[in-house]
Amino acid sequence: MTDDIMYMGKLEAIKDIRGKTMQLEKLKGRLRQEVEVTENEERCLSEYKQEMELLLQEKMAHVEELRQIHADINLMESIIKQAEDDRNKSLDSAKRIHDEYKPLKDLIDKLRYEIGLNRLPELHEETTNITPDYFERPKSEWQSEAPEAAIPPTLSVASVAAPVQVARNKNERPQTTTFRQQPPPMKSCLSCHQQIHRNAPICPLCKAKSRSRNPKKPKRKYF
Repeated sequence: MTDDIMYMGKLEAIKDIRGKTMQLEKLKGRLRQEVEVTENEERCLSEYKQEMELLLQEKMAHVEELRQIHADINLMESIIKQAEDDRNKSLDSAKRIHDEYKPLKDLIDKLRYEIGLNRLPELHEETTNITPDYFERPKSEWQSEAPEAAIPPTLSVASVAAPVQVARNKNERPQTTTFRQQPPPMKSCLSCHQQIHRNAPICPLCKAKSRSRNPKKPKRKYF
């Protein structure tokens, strides 16, 4: 009788161990699954961070390009204004000289007429670019065709660009910056077939994960 009780006790213990072992295997399977998901997400997270770094670098390149463009615009505005000032000064000087030239020529033509000589040729007859109405030309005053939009403080040319000397010689061309950003490397999304950044882990258009055509097989974990 005692042996039967011991046998039944061991049988119940075995059943209990078996049930708990099955529960343990289920927990082990869930644990492995969650660990695998965690590692996959960590790899994706690393790719996302790398893509973010590339995007930030690309953004800063465009910021620098825009800053250089604004610096070139400011430089050209200074040169245009200086050229206009020089042009207006020369035109005023030419008008004053013409005011002295015209009455003196009229007097000489009158004196020549009195002694039977032909008049002297007019300016436009000798020099084709000096027309009768040349000295009636208005002064030049350049204005921007469209108002320039305000740029953020981070792009302010005055705060980051070195002062630029304006060319004093009108025949000297300004040395403008030729910095231009190259287009980023692209690839085709395997889902929507649109062009996306080569290192993009997800497609920004269809939100599909951008997988390699020959993905590496993850190493199997053992516990």
